[in-house]
Amino acid sequence: MDLQLKDKTALVTGASRGIGLAVVEQLVEEGVRVVAAARTSTADLRRTGASVVQVDLTEQDGPDRLVAAALHEVGELDLLVNNVGGGDGDATAGFLEFGDDGWRQVFELNYFATVRTTRAALPSLVRQRGAIVNVSSNGARLPSGGPIAYTTAKAALTAFGKALAEEFGPQGVRVNTVSPGPVRTALWEDPAAYGGQLAEKLGIPHEHLLAALPQQTGMLTGRLIEPAEVADLIVQLCSPRAASIMGADYLIDAGIIKTA
Repeated sequence: MDLQLKDKTALVTGASRGIGLAVVEQLVEEGVRVVAAARTSTADLRRTGASVVQVDLTEQDGPDRLVAAALHEVGELDLLVNNVGGGDGDATAGFLEFGDDGWRQVFELNYFATVRTTRAALPSLVRQRGAIVNVSSNGARLPSGGPIAYTTAKAALTAFGKALAEEFGPQGVRVNTVSPGPVRTALWEDPAAYGGQLAEKLGIPHEHLLAALPQQTGMLTGRLIEPAEVADLIVQLCSPRAASIMGADYLIDAGIIKTA
Protein backbone atom coordinates (compact mmCIF):
# COMPACT_ATOMS: atom_id res chain seq x y z
CA MET A 1 0.00 0.00 0.00
CA ASP A 2 1.26 3.47 -0.89
CA LEU A 3 1.09 5.53 2.30
CA GLN A 4 1.40 8.75 0.28
CA LEU A 5 4.30 9.97 2.40
CA LYS A 6 6.94 10.42 -0.29
CA ASP A 7 8.68 13.82 -0.15
CA LYS A 8 6.99 14.82 3.10
CA THR A 9 9.08 16.10 6.00
CA ALA A 10 9.18 14.77 9.54
CA LEU A 11 10.72 15.46 12.93
CA VAL A 12 11.18 12.43 15.21
CA THR A 13 12.34 12.79 18.82
CA GLY A 14 14.00 10.12 20.95
CA ALA A 15 15.36 8.71 17.71
CA SER A 16 18.65 7.06 18.66
CA ARG A 17 17.30 3.58 19.41
CA GLY A 18 14.24 1.44 19.99
CA ILE A 19 10.90 2.75 18.76
CA GLY A 20 12.31 6.10 17.63
CA LEU A 21 15.00 4.51 15.48
CA ALA A 22 12.47 2.12 13.94
CA VAL A 23 10.18 5.06 13.09
CA VAL A 24 13.04 6.94 11.44
CA GLU A 25 13.99 3.86 9.40
CA GLN A 26 10.44 3.31 8.18
CA LEU A 27 9.77 6.96 7.34
CA VAL A 28 13.00 7.15 5.35
CA GLU A 29 11.97 3.98 3.48
CA GLU A 30 8.69 5.73 2.61
CA GLY A 31 10.63 8.61 1.04
CA VAL A 32 10.18 11.08 3.90
CA ARG A 33 12.90 13.64 4.64
CA VAL A 34 13.49 13.07 8.33
CA VAL A 35 15.15 15.12 11.04
CA ALA A 36 16.04 12.77 13.90
CA ALA A 37 16.54 14.24 17.37
CA ALA A 38 18.55 12.47 20.05
CA ARG A 39 20.92 13.27 22.88
CA THR A 40 23.45 10.94 21.26
CA SER A 41 24.12 10.47 17.55
CA THR A 42 24.54 6.71 17.10
CA ALA A 43 25.99 4.85 14.13
CA ASP A 44 22.64 3.11 13.58
CA LEU A 45 20.85 6.44 13.44
CA ARG A 46 23.35 7.99 11.04
CA ARG A 47 23.04 4.97 8.75
CA THR A 48 19.35 5.73 8.17
CA GLY A 49 20.24 8.80 6.11
CA ALA A 50 18.18 11.09 8.33
CA SER A 51 19.52 14.48 9.39
CA VAL A 52 20.59 14.05 13.02
CA VAL A 53 20.27 16.86 15.56
CA GLN A 54 21.85 16.25 18.96
CA VAL A 55 19.77 17.92 21.63
CA ASP A 56 18.63 17.42 25.21
CA LEU A 57 14.91 18.13 25.17
CA THR A 58 14.75 18.47 28.94
CA GLU A 59 16.68 21.72 28.61
CA GLN A 60 14.34 24.72 28.57
CA ASP A 61 15.39 25.93 25.12
CA GLY A 62 16.12 22.49 23.68
CA PRO A 63 12.80 22.07 21.84
CA ASP A 64 12.96 25.56 20.28
CA ARG A 65 16.53 24.96 19.10
CA LEU A 66 15.54 21.57 17.68
CA VAL A 67 12.56 22.85 15.70
CA ALA A 68 14.59 25.78 14.37
CA ALA A 69 17.26 23.34 13.19
CA ALA A 70 14.63 21.09 11.59
CA LEU A 71 13.00 23.97 9.72
CA HIS A 72 16.42 25.05 8.48
CA GLU A 73 17.24 21.50 7.35
CA VAL A 74 14.04 20.40 5.60
CA GLY A 75 11.76 23.45 5.45
CA GLU A 76 8.16 23.25 6.65
CA LEU A 77 7.20 20.23 8.76
CA ASP A 78 4.48 17.80 7.72
CA LEU A 79 4.91 15.29 10.54
CA LEU A 80 5.96 15.30 14.18
CA VAL A 81 6.55 12.08 16.12
CA ASN A 82 7.03 12.82 19.83
CA ASN A 83 8.75 9.64 20.96
CA VAL A 84 11.15 11.03 23.57
CA GLY A 85 10.61 9.47 26.99
CA GLY A 86 11.81 6.97 29.53
CA GLY A 87 13.94 7.99 32.47
CA ASP A 88 17.08 7.52 34.48
CA GLY A 89 17.65 6.94 38.16
CA ASP A 90 15.80 4.48 40.42
CA ALA A 91 12.78 3.57 38.32
CA THR A 92 11.46 1.15 40.96
CA ALA A 93 11.15 3.72 43.75
CA GLY A 94 7.79 3.86 45.51
CA PHE A 95 5.77 7.03 46.07
CA LEU A 96 7.31 7.91 49.42
CA GLU A 97 10.80 7.39 48.00
CA PHE A 98 10.20 9.72 45.06
CA GLY A 99 10.99 13.36 45.86
CA ASP A 100 10.16 16.54 43.99
CA ASP A 101 13.36 16.43 41.93
CA GLY A 102 12.50 12.93 40.74
CA TRP A 103 8.99 13.97 39.73
CA ARG A 104 10.36 17.01 37.89
CA GLN A 105 12.93 14.97 35.98
CA VAL A 106 10.35 12.40 34.87
CA PHE A 107 7.83 15.03 33.80
CA GLU A 108 10.45 17.10 31.97
CA LEU A 109 11.37 14.11 29.80
CA ASN A 110 8.01 12.37 29.41
CA TYR A 111 5.66 15.35 29.26
CA PHE A 112 7.14 18.83 29.01
CA ALA A 113 9.65 17.89 26.30
CA THR A 114 6.70 16.93 24.10
CA VAL A 115 4.64 19.98 25.09
CA ARG A 116 7.48 22.36 24.21
CA THR A 117 8.47 20.59 20.98
CA THR A 118 4.86 20.55 19.84
CA ARG A 119 4.38 24.23 20.65
CA ALA A 120 7.46 25.13 18.61
CA ALA A 121 6.48 22.95 15.65
CA LEU A 122 2.74 23.70 15.50
CA PRO A 123 2.85 26.89 13.39
CA SER A 124 4.58 24.94 10.61
CA LEU A 125 2.30 21.91 11.06
CA VAL A 126 -0.77 24.15 10.82
CA ARG A 127 0.52 25.67 7.59
CA GLN A 128 1.12 22.18 6.20
CA ARG A 129 -2.07 20.66 7.63
CA GLY A 130 0.21 18.03 9.11
CA ALA A 131 0.05 15.23 11.65
CA ILE A 132 1.37 14.59 15.16
CA VAL A 133 1.80 11.20 16.82
CA ASN A 134 2.67 11.12 20.53
CA VAL A 135 4.13 7.96 22.05
CA SER A 136 2.60 7.36 25.47
CA SER A 137 2.29 4.03 27.32
CA ASN A 138 -0.37 1.54 28.28
CA GLY A 139 0.73 2.47 31.81
CA ALA A 140 -1.38 5.61 31.36
CA ARG A 141 -4.40 3.29 31.63
CA LEU A 142 -2.75 0.96 34.16
CA PRO A 143 -1.14 3.34 36.66
CA SER A 144 0.12 0.58 38.96
CA GLY A 145 1.90 -1.10 36.05
CA GLY A 146 5.06 0.97 36.34
CA PRO A 147 6.84 3.68 38.33
CA ILE A 148 4.22 6.12 39.67
CA ALA A 149 5.84 9.29 38.27
CA TYR A 150 6.29 7.69 34.84
CA THR A 151 2.74 6.37 34.47
CA THR A 152 1.31 9.66 35.76
CA ALA A 153 3.37 11.63 33.23
CA LYS A 154 2.19 9.32 30.44
CA ALA A 155 -1.43 9.76 31.52
CA ALA A 156 -0.93 13.52 31.23
CA LEU A 157 0.62 13.01 27.78
CA THR A 158 -2.36 10.98 26.60
CA ALA A 159 -4.77 13.67 27.80
CA PHE A 160 -2.61 16.32 26.14
CA GLY A 161 -2.94 14.57 22.77
CA LYS A 162 -6.73 14.45 22.98
CA ALA A 163 -7.00 18.12 23.96
CA LEU A 164 -4.61 19.12 21.19
CA ALA A 165 -6.63 17.18 18.62
CA GLU A 166 -9.78 18.99 19.67
CA GLU A 167 -8.19 22.42 19.29
CA PHE A 168 -6.15 21.91 16.13
CA GLY A 169 -8.15 19.26 14.27
CA PRO A 170 -10.40 21.96 12.74
CA GLN A 171 -7.21 23.66 11.50
CA GLY A 172 -6.19 20.51 9.64
CA VAL A 173 -3.68 19.04 12.09
CA ARG A 174 -4.31 15.44 13.05
CA VAL A 175 -3.13 14.43 16.54
CA ASN A 176 -3.09 10.83 17.73
CA THR A 177 -1.44 8.80 20.48
CA VAL A 178 0.15 5.36 20.45
CA SER A 179 0.39 3.53 23.79
CA PRO A 180 2.70 0.51 23.76
CA GLY A 181 3.08 -2.17 26.39
CA PRO A 182 6.48 -3.78 27.10
CA VAL A 183 8.66 -3.32 24.02
CA ARG A 184 11.98 -5.02 23.39
CA THR A 185 14.05 -1.90 24.08
CA ALA A 186 16.78 -0.82 26.48
CA LEU A 187 14.11 0.15 29.04
CA TRP A 188 13.59 -3.57 29.65
CA GLU A 189 16.78 -5.17 28.31
CA ASP A 190 19.47 -2.89 29.75
CA PRO A 191 20.52 -4.25 33.17
CA ALA A 192 20.95 -0.65 34.39
CA ALA A 193 17.47 0.46 33.28
CA TYR A 194 13.99 -0.33 34.60
CA GLY A 195 13.99 -4.03 33.69
CA GLY A 196 17.31 -4.70 35.38
CA GLN A 197 16.39 -2.61 38.42
CA LEU A 198 13.09 -4.43 38.78
CA ALA A 199 14.78 -7.83 38.55
CA GLU A 200 17.25 -6.82 41.24
CA LYS A 201 14.47 -5.56 43.49
CA LEU A 202 12.57 -8.85 43.06
CA GLY A 203 15.74 -10.87 43.66
CA ILE A 204 15.61 -12.78 40.37
CA PRO A 205 17.97 -12.93 37.38
CA HIS A 206 17.25 -10.28 34.76
CA GLU A 207 16.83 -12.88 31.99
CA HIS A 208 14.22 -14.72 34.09
CA LEU A 209 12.23 -11.52 34.51
CA LEU A 210 12.21 -10.92 30.75
CA ALA A 211 11.20 -14.51 30.03
CA ALA A 212 8.30 -14.42 32.50
CA LEU A 213 7.13 -10.88 31.73
CA PRO A 214 4.70 -11.66 28.88
CA GLN A 215 2.78 -14.25 30.89
CA GLN A 216 2.88 -12.24 34.10
CA THR A 217 1.45 -9.15 32.41
CA GLY A 218 -1.14 -10.98 30.33
CA MET A 219 0.42 -10.47 26.89
CA LEU A 220 -1.54 -12.81 24.63
CA THR A 221 1.31 -13.17 22.14
CA GLY A 222 3.63 -14.61 24.78
CA ARG A 223 6.48 -12.28 23.82
CA LEU A 224 7.65 -8.70 24.08
CA ILE A 225 6.59 -6.25 21.38
CA GLU A 226 9.16 -5.44 18.71
CA PRO A 227 10.00 -1.75 18.09
CA ALA A 228 9.20 -2.18 14.40
CA GLU A 229 5.64 -3.22 15.26
CA VAL A 230 5.05 0.04 17.11
CA ALA A 231 6.74 1.97 14.29
CA ASP A 232 4.38 0.33 11.77
CA LEU A 233 1.40 1.79 13.62
CA ILE A 234 2.97 5.22 14.04
CA VAL A 235 3.87 5.51 10.36
CA GLN A 236 0.36 4.46 9.32
CA LEU A 237 -1.09 7.19 11.54
CA CYS A 238 1.24 9.68 9.84
CA SER A 239 -0.20 8.77 6.46
CA PRO A 240 -2.83 10.89 4.70
CA ARG A 241 -4.72 7.62 4.31
CA ALA A 242 -5.57 7.99 8.02
CA ALA A 243 -7.16 11.39 7.40
CA SER A 244 -10.21 10.76 9.59
CA ILE A 245 -8.33 9.34 12.57
CA MET A 246 -8.06 12.17 15.09
CA GLY A 247 -7.74 12.25 18.86
CA ALA A 248 -7.38 8.48 19.07
CA ASP A 249 -5.24 6.55 21.56
CA TYR A 250 -4.11 3.25 20.09
CA LEU A 251 -3.07 0.48 22.46
CA ILE A 252 -0.38 -1.85 21.17
CA ASP A 253 0.21 -4.01 24.22
CA ALA A 254 -0.60 -7.57 23.09
CA GLY A 255 -3.83 -7.53 25.09
CA ILE A 256 -2.58 -6.47 28.55
CA ILE A 257 -5.43 -3.96 28.98
CA LYS A 258 -8.52 -6.16 29.20
CA THR A 259 -11.23 -3.48 29.47
CA ALA A 260 -13.27 -2.31 26.49
